[in-house]
Amino acid sequence: MAELIGEGRRSFSFEFFPPRDEAGEAQLWQAISELEPYEPTFVSVTYGAGGSNRDSTIRITSRIARETSMTPMAHLTCVGHTREELDQILHSYVDAGVHHVMALRGDPQEGPRAAWTSTPGGLDYATELVEMAHTRGDFRIGVAAFPEGHPSAESLDHDADVLVAKAQAGAEFAVTQMFFRASDYVGLVERVRARGVDMPILPGIMPILNLNAIRRQGELIGTDVPAEVVARISVHDGDPVAMRAEGIAIAAELCEELLEAGAPGLHFYTLNRSKATREIFQALKITV
Repeated sequence: MAELIGEGRRSFSFEFFPPRDEAGEAQLWQAISELEPYEPTFVSVTYGAGGSNRDSTIRITSRIARETSMTPMAHLTCVGHTREELDQILHSYVDAGVHHVMALRGDPQEGPRAAWTSTPGGLDYATELVEMAHTRGDFRIGVAAFPEGHPSAESLDHDADVLVAKAQAGAEFAVTQMFFRASDYVGLVERVRARGVDMPILPGIMPILNLNAIRRQGELIGTDVPAEVVARISVHDGDPVAMRAEGIAIAAELCEELLEAGAPGLHFYTLNRSKATREIFQALKITV
């Protein structure tokens, strides 16, 4: 990532999650095959809440490394793991040819607003996991960032201090949670730059295809759906096709604003489907 940004290029990347069944697996690989021609900088595979889906994450990330031209980035969380287990997982990634990791504290099973419960012999902070992965020397490391602040953060400034600490521990870039105001992203970048850190921060994009679903997720992770966005979507209530089209248009407008503001690229939360991302690319005139 550092080299790519240094060359003046933009990063476009996609995020997937481990499917729950065979039908979901087929849908995932279809999305991967449809997005591969866009030559993403990397594709990430998430880790389930509470550390679930570990084996699926390793398996899918390994297959991407073996069978596609894309660079896989595996998520890894501190939740429910000892230091020894985390080291074993990192070792398994190296064996599978995976050398990019998204180092996260992770959320408890109850969600990001739940109280953190330490694992005996484990880690309590993403910074510690970054240090562990960085010390091995086998990985390029990404971390999470929060334009509106993590739900547990004392303030936006404290949240920026945490992100800076991750960079100082060895993280090379960050990917943000979803958000819907470019100003929130710009504010985060300004806070980090003011602390002397120039780490690339990729904005995370999730188009609104279902207003109720995005509201529920936003409430869970502390993301606000602005009133003006709700108003634009709500005009099409009862017409799912028009509502979806408006959601895509809003996402494309946000992407344009972010790139104009200097974002080094875009990271798309695909929900294991490619159509919405490809439609946004079409609106942005990004072609294969």
